[in-house]
Amino acid sequence: MTSNNRTGMFTAILAAALAGLLLSCSGSVAPSGMPEVAFALQQIDAAKASSGNENLSVSFALDEGRLGGQEYSISVDAGEVRIAGGDARGLMYGGFEAAEQLELNGAVEASSGKPFLERRGVKFNIPLDARTPSYDDSGDAAQKNIAEMWNWEFWEEYLDTMALNRYNTLTLWNPHPFPSMIKLPDYPEVALDDVYVTTLEPVGEENEWGDPQLVTSNVMASLERVKEISIDEKIAFWQRVMRHAKERGIDIYYITWNICPNSVAQPVPPYYKTFGINLKDEKPGKHGVTHAIDNPITVDYHRKAVKTFLLTYPDIKGLGATAGEHMPQSWAGVNREEWLWNTYGLGILDAKKEQPGRKVDFIHRVWHSDMDQMMEYWGDYPDTFEASFKYARARLYSTPEPPFATEHIEQMRQYGLKSWWNLRNDDIFVYRWGDPDYVRQFLRFLDKDATAGYYVGSDGYVWGREFISKNPELAGELEAKKHWYRFMLWGRLGYDDSLDEAFFTKRLQARYPDTDASALYKTWQTASKIIPAVNRFHWRNWDAEFSVEACIARPKLGGYREVTEFVHNPTLEGSGVLNPAEYAKARTDGTPIEGKTPLDVVNEIRELAKLSIDGAAALRREGAGEELKTLLGDIDAMAHLGQYYAGKIHAAVEVALYRQTEDRQHQSAALAHLEQALEDWKEYARISELHYKPQMLARTNRLDWTALTEEAERDIQIVNDM
Repeated sequence: MTSNNRTGMFTAILAAALAGLLLSCSGSVAPSGMPEVAFALQQIDAAKASSGNENLSVSFALDEGRLGGQEYSISVDAGEVRIAGGDARGLMYGGFEAAEQLELNGAVEASSGKPFLERRGVKFNIPLDARTPSYDDSGDAAQKNIAEMWNWEFWEEYLDTMALNRYNTLTLWNPHPFPSMIKLPDYPEVALDDVYVTTLEPVGEENEWGDPQLVTSNVMASLERVKEISIDEKIAFWQRVMRHAKERGIDIYYITWNICPNSVAQPVPPYYKTFGINLKDEKPGKHGVTHAIDNPITVDYHRKAVKTFLLTYPDIKGLGATAGEHMPQSWAGVNREEWLWNTYGLGILDAKKEQPGRKVDFIHRVWHSDMDQMMEYWGDYPDTFEASFKYARARLYSTPEPPFATEHIEQMRQYGLKSWWNLRNDDIFVYRWGDPDYVRQFLRFLDKDATAGYYVGSDGYVWGREFISKNPELAGELEAKKHWYRFMLWGRLGYDDSLDEAFFTKRLQARYPDTDASALYKTWQTASKIIPAVNRFHWRNWDAEFSVEACIARPKLGGYREVTEFVHNPTLEGSGVLNPAEYAKARTDGTPIEGKTPLDVVNEIRELAKLSIDGAAALRREGAGEELKTLLGDIDAMAHLGQYYAGKIHAAVEVALYRQTEDRQHQSAALAHLEQALEDWKEYARISELHYKPQMLARTNRLDWTALTEEAERDIQIVNDM
């Protein structure tokens, strides 16, 4: 036996003995120095009490020689449960598994687990302050959650929920977090005390708060303090949050856009748009900092901010950055990658000089970036360097096999890189979604050889606390708790892709004990197929181009998506689905129709909607809990939304045929379909407004079901006037 093996065995035996000893005293104390195991023991103690197994003996042991990182093995001998793990995370996940078995089955059986995908994360746009906002804080979700970002109870619950769902990465996205999080001796005016929101209420006009990522003068002139807190207290707060994340096996990354020195440079004017160009005639901000790529003060400030940020927060796993919209490709002889290296790259190296053992992972977003130029500067980065790519554009809920990453993967292979997959949900904000097969298929489709990890989130929404529920029992809960099933699916299936219908049915039964869990599983899954079917048919790449829950785009991009726009709009690349214009032309030309027709899509959506409505009706019971009643309402809402789109697509087919033939029968048929679609929209609005308040969506416009009914009526007038 080698010395290393002997040491590993001794460590395992010692840990097991210590765990057993402490467990016999209180049942909820972990081996010294293992807060991950302490948290797992809390779950086991609760499950023992609820299952009537208070006397069950559980022990933990490290087994680094046999098990890899995050792996666990559970054995049961004469009623004693022994949990071995390859590391602290493995022990924690093994403890979670034992607790879950007790909860669902009343006993623990031998089992094992190891990660299907090594890194499973959340993309969280974090609005730290109106002065240091997240990507686009003009939506209600951001403004309602600014104060929550400084609430310890929020982060404790959120990080615990992440860990229980097997997430091990939290990426926090903010264009410029530094003023709200650090003190810089060379730039003393930068640090911000207190927390502010803006009293402005957006009306949905294009760039009324300027470009996303930047702070405008009208916001800065309309500030309201919501929390009194010094910069020193802020630093202590975030150090505590990051330490708690570490104790839950969660790596923290901060990811920025550039160049966005919010609250340091002068705010931009309202309605300002700068894409790939510098601000002209910009006056210097604090200490002479500007947005300009060729300003040496701006470079020095960012470099020192990065260094100080890392030294202030030793538990940060890494940083990420974007060579983004507010950086010209080159300006005054400086290109994007050179600027990024001279600020983030050299700032990281400066921190590592003071902490020689420190490792800082770096994620370089591939957005307005040239891979060859990127690697010219970052090719010799000393620690882990990985890319990040918008894997499904902004449409996570469209297809489990997105076609967009092939070229990116080929480019990475030249440099031996791997990519974080940015899984952008800018589709579903309101309704509870749940299709395990979709998530499993999606994650299995990832090219594992090219995968560094994945993170799920949005650009147009802040997933903090919910703020639209009309039900007092549900109002104000974490979005991760409201959408607990969806949140669980992306974490649990990322760790174990073999979890099947039987497992999820048990989870549903535990959550909703007074319902038919098997029927709920099928009905919920059926309803969850509707929005992806609509997205595949009416394909719109980016967040501002389409809100499927409201049938709108940003006003400058057309606003309400009227029926005529469904005639020519492309379908998802590679889906084999014809749009109405293509279908009508083939039909009238007499050419063979190849692929899936719009009417096939109509029939598919209508069948899904009918099954969902019937299934939800069968599940309703007197005395059902408020969450289950609201969930069934969400299923009904998605079904009637589907019926609305089915009618609208069918009408678009008739409009296309009318344009080809000038046969008024097609116009009449289109009107009939739109009149039925209007009734479905009204029912969708009625159900939604039973449960939810309207809200402003940052990337599109206001989601107000009653107000949008007028738009659905306008579709009828448009066709009537043809």
